[in-house]
Amino acid sequence: MKELRELIRDLREDHDFKQKMVAEYLNVSQQTYSNYENGRREIPVWVVPALAKLYKVSTDYLLGVDTGYLGNTDLTSPYLQNITMHDVMYDIQGLKQENRRDLIKYIRYLKTLELREANKKSENKKER
Repeated sequence: MKELRELIRDLREDHDFKQKMVAEYLNVSQQTYSNYENGRREIPVWVVPALAKLYKVSTDYLLGVDTGYLGNTDLTSPYLQNITMHDVMYDIQGLKQENRRDLIKYIRYLKTLELREANKKSENKKER
């Protein structure tokens, strides 16, 4: 599991932000922010929700509680090939209620299959 300082560096780089820009957003010096990322300075509690807002992630993700981060939550960014989450949501909203229920059941079924597969892989590794 990555430390908070590593996560904020990775997120900054993923967004092509410079330390100076993030420091200005937080109203701290660039050196102070650099020290957060390098582990030379403790990251204040108030910085966590501010960075979560900036990067559109949960504070749980930043603190290592939530490992299910699915990526950028921007609905207009490509999600799969040229399809955005906005497109997916629009299509779902156009379905009849019974079909939306069926879709949710199917998604849960697929997640169950993936979980079973992951458990099998984990068991196979333990047997070796």
